Amino acid sequence: MLADHHITLSMSGKGNCFDNACIESFFSHLKVEALYYYPIADIDKAQRVTEKYIYFYNHQRAQRKLNRLTPVEYRNQAVAYPRCFFDVYNLGP
Repeated sequence: MLADHHITLSMSGKGNCFDNACIESFFSHLKVEALYYYPIADIDKAQRVTEKYIYFYNHQRAQRKLNRLTPVEYRNQAVAYPRCFFDVYNLGP
């Protein structure tokens, strides 16, 4: 089915749970905080709930690992002050 749509998997192999740890964490939050919470009658409702949750997650849901910022706030600070975010790890410009 994936090949029919020209989609290629990009995982290192079976049994490696760290391939997509950040997206797996996001999907866990999506299921618990949105999809299990709202009654989903059809695919359109599932899509609307998912889209609303993605907006909420990125713009309103503060995260402890991001110093209590939302992902958008964190990104904006990283762009505005790149040395504060990257020099600590010697990854910056």
